[in-house]
Amino acid sequence: MAPAAAGNEGTNKDHIVLIPFMAQGHIIPFLALALHLEQRRNCAVTLVNTPLNIAKLRRSIPPSSSVRLLEIPFRSSDHGLPPGTENTDSLPYDLILKFLISSLRLEPTLSSLVADLAAGEAGFPPPICIVTDMFFSWCADISHRYGIFHAVFNAGGGYGFACYYSLWLNLPHRRQNSVSDSGDAGEEKDSVFEEFTLPDFPEASTLHITQLPPFLQSADGSDPFSVFQRVVLSKWANADAILVNTVEGFDGLGLDYFRRKLGKPVFPIGPVLLKNSPTKTDTGMTNSPEICKNWLDSKPARSVLFVSFGSQNTIAEAQMKELAVGLEASGTNFIWVIRPPLGFDINSEFRDEDWLPEGFPERIEASGKGLLVRRWAPQVEILSHESVGGFLSHCGWNSVLESLSCGVPILGWPLAAEQFYNSKVLEEEIGVSVEVGRGKEIVVRSGDLKDKIEMVMVGGAKGNEIRRRASEIREMIKDAVNEDGEGKGSSVEAMDEFLNAAVVFRGRKINGGKSEA
Repeated sequence: MAPAAAGNEGTNKDHIVLIPFMAQGHIIPFLALALHLEQRRNCAVTLVNTPLNIAKLRRSIPPSSSVRLLEIPFRSSDHGLPPGTENTDSLPYDLILKFLISSLRLEPTLSSLVADLAAGEAGFPPPICIVTDMFFSWCADISHRYGIFHAVFNAGGGYGFACYYSLWLNLPHRRQNSVSDSGDAGEEKDSVFEEFTLPDFPEASTLHITQLPPFLQSADGSDPFSVFQRVVLSKWANADAILVNTVEGFDGLGLDYFRRKLGKPVFPIGPVLLKNSPTKTDTGMTNSPEICKNWLDSKPARSVLFVSFGSQNTIAEAQMKELAVGLEASGTNFIWVIRPPLGFDINSEFRDEDWLPEGFPERIEASGKGLLVRRWAPQVEILSHESVGGFLSHCGWNSVLESLSCGVPILGWPLAAEQFYNSKVLEEEIGVSVEVGRGKEIVVRSGDLKDKIEMVMVGGAKGNEIRRRASEIREMIKDAVNEDGEGKGSSVEAMDEFLNAAVVFRGRKINGGKSEA
């Protein structure tokens, strides 16, 4: 467990340790948080992960940064996983659960690591705080063993994860009937609600069974996925604080849920974002950032729809073809990040002739209306370009924050995890989105896609209101992260309060007082 990169040896700065789960959607916001703590809060930061993830992080950290990278061992073959598996981006869906469970077995390793850090080894002083991923919430017990403040960093939104948290702990879509289908009394038969509410989060109103990912739809409380989720989610209550990558002004419902549910301080410190897209080195990328920029430069302001389902998601072949037809029929300029459909290796070569309508790539290239990007695109740079006027997205929270920070409205197509509830709050509560699809299997018709694309991109009363609201949220985000003197924004103040709580906790431990934050 030696450092993979040098840090500020002998520093007197407050030392904070960050431990993200091994998935890009988790590691990226933790990296953004590390750089924020180092550059704006003058903290010494150690970021912990497995060797292959550390190697990727090393390529993403600016040369001037002193963030220290610390490796912990992880051998995937010990957990029945393919060799070299250290991140969900290399896993098929059916192995995700096995990978999640393997993370629980890191407890002895992380316990030993924290013991070393608490002893001040490797030149850094003992940390004032250990911030872990939501899936490493059980590290609270380890941190407290050594008198260290512990926080869970939820890289998602408050509302989305309030729904996710409540669903897994309550399973409200399931019930026990006392009468069987045959009418015989006294037999219990498990059944499922198609529509239901959350018993401890009524503010979310009605949910539908199609808003549950497959693992959750089939969960009964005793299955392995339920057991894992209940272990890690219940441990949130042991943390001294919850950090949420969001803004109080538009995500208050979810934040209030966790405040009353956990009885712990909840700090909305977002958006915590990288200024530029992480470097992508895959050889399958055929469109350079320069090509994307030059193409966007040729288009009018707010005329381009950006289409991307994130780095680890894709849709079914039938959905892909309907989307292509809908895009072409709308007449809207678009950039589409294309990856192989469900059932194929998402990192393999894309076969235009098999997965897109006949002649589609040639027609959009000849017309200049579309640009197909293979596997990866510089998302931050695209969304911030003045030509982009909409984002058809899977509603992963990193993507949501990047879009809203640029004032770009969203067409939601949630595919997994809490994305369904992100889409719900964006449309029903915040008013910056319209849902165009749901899930990986339900086929969305091209005509419906065309109508909703035109609504957001072209105009009409609802489209104008969505765009107006997106502009308002952009200003709200700017205000939240304002760091100028007395005009500090809400997210800046939340970060101050979090760091102060960690310092106070340390002071109490040193002075032999109570350990509660």
